[in-house]
Formats: sequence, C-alpha cells, structure tokens
Amino acid sequence: MISESNGSNPKCPHEPLVELKGVSKTFGDKVILDRVDLTVYRGEALGIIGPSGTGKSTILRLVAGLIPPDEGEIYLKGQLRKGSIEDGNNSIGIGMVFQQAALFDSLNVDENVGFSLYEHSKLPRWRIRELVEESLERVGLPGTADLYPAQLSGGMRKRVSFARAIIANPDDPTHIPEVLLYDEPTAGLDPIASTVIEDLIRDLHKGNAHVPCGTYVMVTHQESTIRRTTDRLLFLHRGKVQWEGDVNDLATTDNPSIRQFRTGSVSGPIQALG
Repeated sequence: MISESNGSNPKCPHEPLVELKGVSKTFGDKVILDRVDLTVYRGEALGIIGPSGTGKSTILRLVAGLIPPDEGEIYLKGQLRKGSIEDGNNSIGIGMVFQQAALFDSLNVDENVGFSLYEHSKLPRWRIRELVEESLERVGLPGTADLYPAQLSGGMRKRVSFARAIIANPDDPTHIPEVLLYDEPTAGLDPIASTVIEDLIRDLHKGNAHVPCGTYVMVTHQESTIRRTTDRLLFLHRGKVQWEGDVNDLATTDNPSIRQFRTGSVSGPIQALG
C-alpha cells in the first residue's frame, strides 16, 4: 500500500510545464472560467477540486488542447500554444484519462489502447500490439488485449483508459506524455476499486520511463482520491481559483468555502443546488 502523503519527485527540476495566464472560457451566456492563472510544475501531483459545474474539467480540456480559450494564453514548457491539439504543435506530450473511460465499444482492448498509433503512426501492427501489451501490463491487465469493453468491469475499463493515455510511439519522443490529466478517474467505483485505481495512479508515476517525472493533474470530488493521489490543491469556484495549498492543509484551513466543501454542509458561501 502507498502512503497517504507523497512529495513531488525530487529528481525532477521544479520548472513550469503548463501555465494558464488570464484564461477565460464561456459557454453560451455562462462564464465558466474568469481570467484563471494556474501553473503545473514538473514532477508534481496537482489536484483541482471544487463544486460541480465550476470549470474543473474545462481546465483539463484546455490544457489538453481539445478546446481553445476565449481569452488568455496557455504555455507549454514556456512556449505559447497556438491552435489546438489537431494542429500538432504541442511542445510536450499530454495524455488524458476521461471520466467515463470513453472506450469504443465496437473495438477490442488492443484497438482501443493502440488507437492513436494505429491511426497516426507508421509503426507496423505487430509493433503496436507489443506496445499495447506493455501498456496493459503496466496497468495490471495482461492478457486482455482481445477482450471487448462489454466484457470488462468498470475498474478494468478505467485501467484500459490509463493504458491508452500512457502508450507512446518510441520513434517520436514528443509523443511520450510528460503530463497526464485525470478527470474523475474513481467516479462510480466502489471503495475497493477506487483504492486499486488510486494506487495505480501513484505507481504509474514513480520511476516510469514512459511517464517522465510523474507530472499529473487530478480532478476529483472523492475524498480518498484527493488524499491519496494529490500533493498540491487548487480550489475552483465561480470561475476563479479561490484557494490553493498543500493537501494536508485541506483539513485545517479557515477558508469557509473549503470547510463547506469538505463537510458537505448546505450552509456557506457555496450555493447548494436542488
């Protein structure tokens, strides 16, 4: 079992990998993010928490390059990102694990995990299959490449999505993920399955050559996942970062929004939704 408090990787330089500067995002007439500043440092496990609908997942999609900001700038390793991930100009590799695993039901595990390599690389199929099996081995799912998502449990599907996020093209160093983004990876899982996933997240980022320096961003509501997988936290509310601190500060801070969020009280600055 892993310890509940884990420091960032001491072998990694404390440098910004991802920076959001004055980033805003609006959907329709609703302001989701309002001039947000955020930095992800190499080697850290950053958690983003806050009430539902406050833009946590939106931040992950902005970092991944899936959507553009309306205002502000996003820097990757100090380089201004222009365009989206489709433009192929990311200066670092970024992998993302979606909340619902987002597997293709009509494809088997091999085809799901190796999808980007099958579609976009020049690697032969036998080599991609080898890389798929290596990724599945790292997430504790050897021998599952020929199964279909319907044959897997919820926890297994989550792990398949992890394998897909960490698979890399060895012929393209820029394809190796330096940052992984996790969107509610333990949502819908029972406590035991959640513990398995939480341990896996930490293990994937310890000395793994395929995930250099173990940098990741975690969005979650689940207390055990916050406590077991994050080191630094940002609390997002009303489109802004309202608080940040060490995960151990979560239980002692006097911030009223944090206290309400932790206790689940309907009384406080966070408006309860019916």
